[in-house]
Amino acid sequence: MQNMKKILTLCIIHQHSKILLGMKKRGFGEGRWNGFGGKVQGVESIEEAAKREMREEASLEIEKMEKVGVIDFEFVDLPEILEVHIFKVDEFKGQPEESDEMRPSWFHIDEIPFSSMWPDDKYWLPLFLQNKKFRGKFLFDDSDNIFEMKLEEVKEI
Repeated sequence: MQNMKKILTLCIIHQHSKILLGMKKRGFGEGRWNGFGGKVQGVESIEEAAKREMREEASLEIEKMEKVGVIDFEFVDLPEILEVHIFKVDEFKGQPEESDEMRPSWFHIDEIPFSSMWPDDKYWLPLFLQNKKFRGKFLFDDSDNIFEMKLEEVKEI
């Protein structure tokens, strides 16, 4: 049986020596710091979904963003593959505000809370911070540990 792919977005605002992350308050990934994003809905483009999710989760309007990565996430006990399109947001309007789903907070890039994030973040976030593009695949066991991984720097996405 072919695994189903679900297309998702992930946006991280990177400004100078800080990044904006959100504490997930409910649902998948609850209790972890993460970027902002979610499922692509209906006929919207991946970019439109990224902008909508940022608006819904942090009340910010994205003005300039760049796709820097695509990572496939698989979980041993789930049939679907999560194809996550990762965007670096350079310019935005508004002030980050807490939503039902996320509590935004700025972190200095030397103080990123990796111990409270998904275990894969410590592998690809350094590439993100160095303005590199990347593709990867992470397979998690049923305790959210990385079972298998592949990550490579690429010239373009």
